[in-house]
Amino acid sequence: MLLLRVSDLRKHFGPEPVLDGVSFEVYAGDRIGLVGPNGCGKTTLLRILAGVESADAGEIETRSGLRIGLVAQDAELDSPESVWEEAKSALADILEIQDELVEVSAAMAQCHDQAELRRLSARYEILQQELHRRKAFQVDYRVAEVLEGVGFRRHQFAQPVHTLSGGEKSRLALAKLLLAEPDVMLLDEPSNHLDVAATEWLEKFLIESRAAMILVSHDRYLLDRVTTRIFELYQGTVEAYRGNFSAYRRQKEERILVQRRTYERQQQEIARLEEFIRRNFYGQKHAQAEDRRKKLERIERVPPPREIKGPPMAFPEPARSGDVVLRAEGLTKGFESPLFTNLTFEVYRGQRWAILGPNGSGKTTLLKTLLGQLEPDCGRVVRGHGVKIAYFDQHLQQLDPAERAVDAVMPAHKLMEEPTRRDLLARFGITGDLALQPVGELSGGQRCRVALARLATAEANLLVLDEPTNHLDIWARESLAEALREFKGTLIFVSHDRHFIDQLADHLIVLEGGGKVRVFPGNYSAWQYVQQSERRLSEASSKSSEIGSPSGDGRSQALVTGGKPTRPRRKRQFPYRKTEDIERDIIQCEARQRELLQMLCDPEVLRHGERVKEVKAELEKLEQELSRLYAHWEEAVELNS
Repeated sequence: MLLLRVSDLRKHFGPEPVLDGVSFEVYAGDRIGLVGPNGCGKTTLLRILAGVESADAGEIETRSGLRIGLVAQDAELDSPESVWEEAKSALADILEIQDELVEVSAAMAQCHDQAELRRLSARYEILQQELHRRKAFQVDYRVAEVLEGVGFRRHQFAQPVHTLSGGEKSRLALAKLLLAEPDVMLLDEPSNHLDVAATEWLEKFLIESRAAMILVSHDRYLLDRVTTRIFELYQGTVEAYRGNFSAYRRQKEERILVQRRTYERQQQEIARLEEFIRRNFYGQKHAQAEDRRKKLERIERVPPPREIKGPPMAFPEPARSGDVVLRAEGLTKGFESPLFTNLTFEVYRGQRWAILGPNGSGKTTLLKTLLGQLEPDCGRVVRGHGVKIAYFDQHLQQLDPAERAVDAVMPAHKLMEEPTRRDLLARFGITGDLALQPVGELSGGQRCRVALARLATAEANLLVLDEPTNHLDIWARESLAEALREFKGTLIFVSHDRHFIDQLADHLIVLEGGGKVRVFPGNYSAWQYVQQSERRLSEASSKSSEIGSPSGDGRSQALVTGGKPTRPRRKRQFPYRKTEDIERDIIQCEARQRELLQMLCDPEVLRHGERVKEVKAELEKLEQELSRLYAHWEEAVELNS
């Protein structure tokens, strides 16, 4: 079913158009990812679709009664209501239907006219069906589920909205849109203020939602899991692609290849014609040259490939540090409650460590403790020989808003001429007049690039980065990841971008809350795999422990026959084996599983695609074997006695 059609939409904010003939259609069930570089007009397009801004030209047709909802990057909620009441207000239409249902029910109880009673009964049935369709009998449960899903804790439900931080207001605005679930959801960077767990919850919610949606995001994991179509907005127009973001990138490469070949062939033909005209226009072959000139004028010029590229970022070769770059010994730090307790680890030269954890778990605090900006409550941090640190602060406080970008990157330890500084800024995507603008007048993404360029002048061998991708588009993130992969020094960073973590990290520090910390050798995918395996093992153990024990509600699961309790016995699916033998196999499989996961973190293995495929194939077989062993073990526990 067609929900929305956009035809030849145009919008100017200056001499150059932001939208220059945008056309597309949205159908029921579409989950569309809207992608493009920063500043290409994605937010403007969403605001026009939502009716917040008007277009200069073009047409938007919608199905009658279509409900469109927009959640912006920066919410402006400022209410004296509590978080709970503000979230619940998104379901005002459901609450009105509930009130009407009560009124109709009361009227039916008092009605004695049969015709009126039939009318009320019909209305009651319609209201009941609508409430059932909208899951209205679980309103409080839904509100709590969504608020917790986007990262609010129960004790925050009563907090007044006007006391929330900017990020919390954005999360509340997102919760309200998800609860309202309009026919078309317009989501502008919905994961910006979410931690990894909340982003994963959002992915599941969006996948299960019946609403159509247009999703602007620079999170490749989110786009890959949620979207079924991709709209690329670039140079004022939209190109549509089938599938998720990874499918889009494959199709895009194929299109660029065809576009480049077509463009290059035409450029060769144009050059050939121009050369013939130049040589013969005033000679004996003037008539032929004139024919070719007219032909040249008639040629419909093929545009160059529609290719989006990130800036060619790079960090200089660092001075060599000692083998051990950083050692944390028994680190403990907290404020009202512990953030991390007795944390011990060593960072070796060339390693890349990522710090993960929910919002408020202490990631930035840990970074600042490692840097010596905060004193630990217990333990100590020891730096290795020759270590020189450069720090990227997510709030960009190291930049003076009044200073020109070209001056903001001046290193403190040496003189760097302005042309050299401008070349450096250009490598990070700050070109032309942007380099001469005050930092405070730049966009968030541009300020982030200036800060990264400044980092490159520090000539450090240990980079400590706190959310370096926050304001970068997908292409800039890929450029940064490539630059950091090529960096020969050591890296410690915090990020919520799972794809970015996967590309870089070979070790993780996972803050789990309540002072609990885990140090894990591997990247994000390996960590996810281990977590899933642990959950499956835990579930299998829980099931086995329930066998022969009272059920959760306190009632015995045994049957009583002849006054003697007995248990129904199932038939064997596996050959008889002792539980100890099965447990031994499980331990061996899990040990091999850990070895393989460790191999996936080994740069030597990762350099060889075929070896990576072999390791992953063996991991899949091991997972199947472990599932079989868990089931066999459960059966043995029940039937061997």
